Amino acid sequence: MMTKRLVRFGTAVMTTLLALVILWQFRTVAVYLLASFALAIAARPVIKHWVRQGLALRLALILLYLVVLGSLGLFLFMAGRSAIHEIQQMTSAVAAQGEWTLPQWLVGTPFQQTLIARLPTPSQLFEAVTGDQGQHVLPAILGFTQSIGSLVSGAVIVLFLSFYWSSNQIHFEQLWLSLLPPEQRKQVRDIWQTIELDLSVYIRGQIVLSLLAGLLLGLGYWAIGSPYALLLALTGALVYLIPVFGAPLALLSPLLVGLLTGVQLSLWTTLYTLVVLIALGAWVKPRLFKRRQDNPILTVVLLMALADAFGLLGIIIAPPLSSACQILWSRLVSRRAVAGSAAQISDL
Repeated sequence: MMTKRLVRFGTAVMTTLLALVILWQFRTVAVYLLASFALAIAARPVIKHWVRQGLALRLALILLYLVVLGSLGLFLFMAGRSAIHEIQQMTSAVAAQGEWTLPQWLVGTPFQQTLIARLPTPSQLFEAVTGDQGQHVLPAILGFTQSIGSLVSGAVIVLFLSFYWSSNQIHFEQLWLSLLPPEQRKQVRDIWQTIELDLSVYIRGQIVLSLLAGLLLGLGYWAIGSPYALLLALTGALVYLIPVFGAPLALLSPLLVGLLTGVQLSLWTTLYTLVVLIALGAWVKPRLFKRRQDNPILTVVLLMALADAFGLLGIIIAPPLSSACQILWSRLVSRRAVAGSAAQISDL
């Protein structure tokens, strides 16, 4: 009897390790599948709303959503093009600037003299990064172009896969539930629905928060008079997707740009960024995220592990994966342990 248990345990361990090795070898495909699956989960409430309507209203809603998505895509394209123009302006300013912009109260102090003596000027730093004749620029441009091409092709694949998952949701659920014993299907379905609800709320909330952050930051930077308003707004919207470290990184970008544009403008943009982030965190985020599963230790551990394996994408997917693991633990382990303790007490 003990030998059979050992054989089963060893087989389970070896099968799990083999599955992990295969998953690691095909990790790019796995990331595409998970991203498309997450997008399908986030869009599922909208699709269910379409299904409940009549044919004419359904077509009108589809047309409305297509117009909204097209307008959003056009806006992002125009904003990206303007941000590229601002990057060109910034590089030209850095290449021509002979000294750093420091606060007036630091001018003439020993600290300012020591700092100027030890730090290279912006033009020297730009020349060190790009090379004497710009020989380092071409490889960077080629790498950036390849990254953009991979990102666009990956986004197209994810969109098509998410549409496929959404259109065949019932079929896939029936297929993988049929592989389980009949007495376990209801429990597994309940667990899956709980995970799906938590992930859909998280994904939609993160998208809304990122869009709100970009919109508010862009309008504020433009009103303040920053010459790099769109670039800073897009940077803030993107880094706000990063859990734990997103808000400090969003504050860091206007501070660094302030070394080029002026101390007063840097202080105003940083202060406005702080106000926007506090407002989003205090009033908007609690209304979007009502998560019951939130273990910060597990989230940080997964964040470090996935960041080492997948970089920025791993950092972004760490919180929903942590929530899914906690739901599985609470449903499969904690409740079973509580039920076993209750049974022992009743036997007494």
